[in-house]
Amino acid sequence: MSGWIRRWRGRGDFAKVDFYTRGTFYVLLWLTVASQVALSVTRPVRHSDAPAALIAASCLLAVAQGVAATGLIRRGIDAYLGKTPLGRRPAALGAGLMAADVVVSVALWSTVGLREEPMGTSALAAAACPFLMAHCLSVRKRTSVAVQTGALALVCGAVALTGAGVGTVLGCAISVIGVCGWFAVTVRCSAWHLGTMWKIEQARDVTARLAVAEERLRFGRDLHDVMGRNLAVIALKSELAVQLARRGRPEAVEQMVEVQRLAQESQREVRDVVRGYREADLGVELAGAQGVLEAAGIVCVVQGRDVAELPVAVQSVLGWVVREAATNVLRHGDAGRCAVGVGVVGDEVTLTVENDGVTASGGGAGSGLAGLRERLGALDGTLVAGPAEGGRFVLTARVPLLRDSATDPGPLGVPAARNAS
Repeated sequence: MSGWIRRWRGRGDFAKVDFYTRGTFYVLLWLTVASQVALSVTRPVRHSDAPAALIAASCLLAVAQGVAATGLIRRGIDAYLGKTPLGRRPAALGAGLMAADVVVSVALWSTVGLREEPMGTSALAAAACPFLMAHCLSVRKRTSVAVQTGALALVCGAVALTGAGVGTVLGCAISVIGVCGWFAVTVRCSAWHLGTMWKIEQARDVTARLAVAEERLRFGRDLHDVMGRNLAVIALKSELAVQLARRGRPEAVEQMVEVQRLAQESQREVRDVVRGYREADLGVELAGAQGVLEAAGIVCVVQGRDVAELPVAVQSVLGWVVREAATNVLRHGDAGRCAVGVGVVGDEVTLTVENDGVTASGGGAGSGLAGLRERLGALDGTLVAGPAEGGRFVLTARVPLLRDSATDPGPLGVPAARNAS
């Protein structure tokens, strides 16, 4: 039981709504099937002149229609969400079983006596309901109304052929309209709610992808601005040096020295760009994470002290933690609320990122968290991440506050003393 509860809490909002909606449809479907089977074996039917084969055929057709309608509901929901088309064969099979079930039910209850037994009208409505409830999911409203009108005409026509009076035919019509119409409206409204949730889920995924794409474009733009001019000058001076060397001119050496200087300068500027990307300011990262998460519909609260007072090395590594944590919340969880806190306890800085969307990856098996542990390890820091009580996911990073300047991380999170080698 506890395993089911954990799996349920681990589901996203859309997955929960989808499971609830499908489960509700299946329950309603099989309740109608069970009702028809129960009515087909009631005491008035058993004590009538109805053949046993006709009673058995009515029960078997009801169960067969329930099985076909179950598959039709599953396909119909996927078609309503635009995932996969419904196809004509499942609908044709369901319609054929419904028609056969209605005809057999009319024959059975005409033997019993529709006028004497009002339960017969309920049985006829239950015979028509499974297919109509499942079919209305995947078609337009006009088509659904047309199909239900055809089913109503089938029931009324079959009842009229048995010689029943106008009152009996009218009673059957009212029963079919009331039961099948109520089920159709309920199913369509629930499907509309599920479709709205699906669109919100898709929009959140697109927002997360756009945030990642925007960051990539920013980095590419910065790198282009830095390297474009230098590479153009290097190409021109290299071409000039080749021409001078072929002529035996001593100026070729000066041009190659200039090329060497530009290459070294470009290398330094690329390191600066990478350092700026890898060592983003913690305050900027906190504000950026809050903006991106709120744009994705996630309530984000940032609490803590003034991070500008923290050492540059600590801000750098914690800024990367905030960036990776925000990405994980967007891409791997289904959070509605996220809280980020920064605090200092003694000589240690603690960063906590907590959200209510438990990730499917568990406690940090991904390469992103492994990279964060390597960066924090360069400053003797630690990282703990995993599910917590109440369907929450908590990431906690701790970094010692007092560090020697020689251990300042370089562009890739490696101490500068090692990086220099």
